[in-house]
Amino acid sequence: MPKTHDLLPEGFTYITDPRIVLSIDYATSHNFIGRPITGYEKIVGILSDAAATALIKVQDALDVMMPGHHLKIFDGYRPTQAVFDFVQWSKDPHAQQGKLEYYPHLDKPDLFKLGYIGSQSTHSRGSTVDLTITQQSKDNSNEFIELDMGTRFDFFDETANTDSPNVSSKAKENRALLKRLMEEQGFENFPMEWWHFTLKDEPYPDAYFDFVVR
Repeated sequence: MPKTHDLLPEGFTYITDPRIVLSIDYATSHNFIGRPITGYEKIVGILSDAAATALIKVQDALDVMMPGHHLKIFDGYRPTQAVFDFVQWSKDPHAQQGKLEYYPHLDKPDLFKLGYIGSQSTHSRGSTVDLTITQQSKDNSNEFIELDMGTRFDFFDETANTDSPNVSSKAKENRALLKRLMEEQGFENFPMEWWHFTLKDEPYPDAYFDFVVR
């Protein structure tokens, strides 16, 4: 898979498949902190070569099973400086901009205690991706409507657990579909977050990278 330019280290690539929608919320202000995160300078998706290749196979399978549906990427590779930014934010009692939308039932210190935010992230190894499935609008080819997954991305609550019984039957069905498609291409789900998947045979299981997303 060719790189678009030479800003990436060997073994990493940009997600350039036009079928895959890029959101990359941490490069924007629409995230649980409410501002762009340190280390994110551009809305681009980056993964290890192996994870990106597997992800394209997931989209291939989705094309066959559900034409008109597209993967939507919220986050891929995450610099360690971004993880540090999360940790520092979690210690600031005054920064509460995203509470109602992202963690209405928890206090900020609980996010760290319960494992929603950690001092390290599998994302920094380059083979973890946060994503969902969207359907292309019939009226606007540039609009992609997310399937009902029961919660939004980065909703810090037990209802975001992949097997939560407290979501609708449709949300359960859609979560199961995403999980099955990802598992068929070698990804493993993080049970606390329906959107979070890591390539089982990730190429850098012990490395944590810190190059900027740009």
